[in-house]
Amino acid sequence: MTSSPVLTATGLVKRYGDLAALDDVSLTIRAGESVAVMGASGSGKTTLLHTLAAVIAPDAGSVVLSPPGAESTELVGLSEGERARVRRTLLGFVFQEHLLLPELTAVENAALPLLLTGMRRPDAERHAAQWLAALGLAGMENRRIGQLSGGQAQRVAIARAQVTGAPVVFADEPTGALDSTTSADVLGALLHATTGQGRTLVMVTHDAEVARRCSRIVRVRDGRVVDDTAGVPR
Repeated sequence: MTSSPVLTATGLVKRYGDLAALDDVSLTIRAGESVAVMGASGSGKTTLLHTLAAVIAPDAGSVVLSPPGAESTELVGLSEGERARVRRTLLGFVFQEHLLLPELTAVENAALPLLLTGMRRPDAERHAAQWLAALGLAGMENRRIGQLSGGQAQRVAIARAQVTGAPVVFADEPTGALDSTTSADVLGALLHATTGQGRTLVMVTHDAEVARRCSRIVRVRDGRVVDDTAGVPR
C-alpha cells in the first residue's frame, strides 16, 4: 500500500543572479520514505533540501507539507516567523557538523527543541534522556560535547532532531565528517530513529554507500532532478 505524500514540491525555481540553483523542480516525498539527494557540488541539492525544509523561500513554485494526521500547510509565502514555527514544531534537522552547543551537556542539547516549545526543563530533559538511551547513549547524558566522540555527538544531534516527534527529518551530509565504520553506525541509528518509527528522512549525501541504504535516490544536476530511483535499503 502506497503511503500518502508528506512533502509535495511543484515547479520550484531559485536563482542567485544568473545561476539557476533550482530550475522547475517537482518532487513528491511520501510518509515513511528515506530519500537520499545526490549531486555534484553546485548541482542544487542543498538548495533543494533547504527549500523543502522551509529554510529558504523559492522564487517560484510550491512546497506543501502534509504531516500524517494533520492539515496540510503551503510553506511558500509564509513569513519568516511562520516558517520558523514550522521548523521548530514539525521538522527535525541533522547537520554534518552537529552544531551542538559545547557549553551544554548531551541531555541539555537534546532537550533544546522542547524547551523552545515551552516544555518544563525537567520534563524536556527526561524525554531527551529517553531518546539518548534509545540511541545508545545511556549514562552519557551529563557529558559535555567535548567529552564525546564524533559518532556519539552525532547521535546527540539525532536525538535533538527527534525529541519533538517531528514527522520529517532533514539531514545534510550527516556522516560526512565520520570514518566509514562510525558512519555506518550513525546512519543505522538515524534510519532507525526516523523511518524505523514511521517518520520520513530526506538526506543530502555524496556517499553512494550511504545513499544505497535509503529507499530512494534522487540525483540533481544543474538545478534539475535528472534521476529518481529506488535504493536498496538494508
